[in-house]
Amino acid sequence: MTAAGELPFRLAGRRVFVAGHRGMVGAAVLRRLASEGCETVTAGRDAVDLRRQAETEAWMAQARPDVVVMAAATVGGILANDSRPVDFLYDNLMIEANVIAAAHRVGVAKFLFLGSSCIYPRLAPQPMAEDALLTGPLEPTNQWYAVAKIAGIKLAQAYRRQHAMDAISAMPTNLYGPGDNFDLAASHVLPALLRKVHDAKTRGDDAVVLWGSGSPRREFLYVDDLADALVFLLKHYSSPEIVNVGTGEDLTILELARMVADVVGYGGRFELDRTKPDGTPRKLLDVGRLADLGWRAPTPLRDGLERTYRWFLDNAGRLRDGAPA
Repeated sequence: MTAAGELPFRLAGRRVFVAGHRGMVGAAVLRRLASEGCETVTAGRDAVDLRRQAETEAWMAQARPDVVVMAAATVGGILANDSRPVDFLYDNLMIEANVIAAAHRVGVAKFLFLGSSCIYPRLAPQPMAEDALLTGPLEPTNQWYAVAKIAGIKLAQAYRRQHAMDAISAMPTNLYGPGDNFDLAASHVLPALLRKVHDAKTRGDDAVVLWGSGSPRREFLYVDDLADALVFLLKHYSSPEIVNVGTGEDLTILELARMVADVVGYGGRFELDRTKPDGTPRKLLDVGRLADLGWRAPTPLRDGLERTYRWFLDNAGRLRDGAPA
């Protein structure tokens, strides 16, 4: 049996709890773990509300997982963050604190906390290296989510320091793929764009309105690539330092919109609503640490967009307002 912190860490034969399995990331992690010879354990909110400490501790004591992948979170884009700050701060603080503490209590062999690239300062040097954390002010439009994720990182590091818990933390860039949320009131920029462009094509609209100037630069990672990176880190990484997970490449929002239009087959124009916020000017991760470990993202953005749009079309019947029904 692999000792605590010893690498490579063995997943075969272990019980792996994927918290947040109904979300886009959790579902991708389940798909990836299917080939690892492990037993996956899941729990919907009908079984346990991870925001409730007693419920979480009772469920974990009964389930007794060996490994936890912490993909459960309240997530959303700029509009959702700005209009529901309590949900993004309180829910995420409670979920991560309860799950990390319960995982320690039952003695898990490995814990993987999933953060976000929004933890970095708004004007962090680009590309953003892991040591940029807590070096400057956050982006105001997503500060609630960022503060909660930073707290989760620090809690995982604290358990590692005080209790020798083998806890690691990964910071993914902007994600997209099968199972994404296409609800225009709650989604991130890429699925929102795909939905807007699809709807415009369906209605025969001449133009699609984009929020902001179209000039912010963003990096996008296909969700199944993230799942592969997380499994790689579970096996090959054991350290308190966080690890960025991304492609190392970015493009402007307007360039992304044009690529989406090409994938969808939409020939209209884009109009910029400059009264809406841009958010952070640029968010590109320095992925050198993960590359040095031996992992790079394999899926080009265009290929990932085509797969995501096919999934959207195949599942349009069960989507309500762009979100899974």
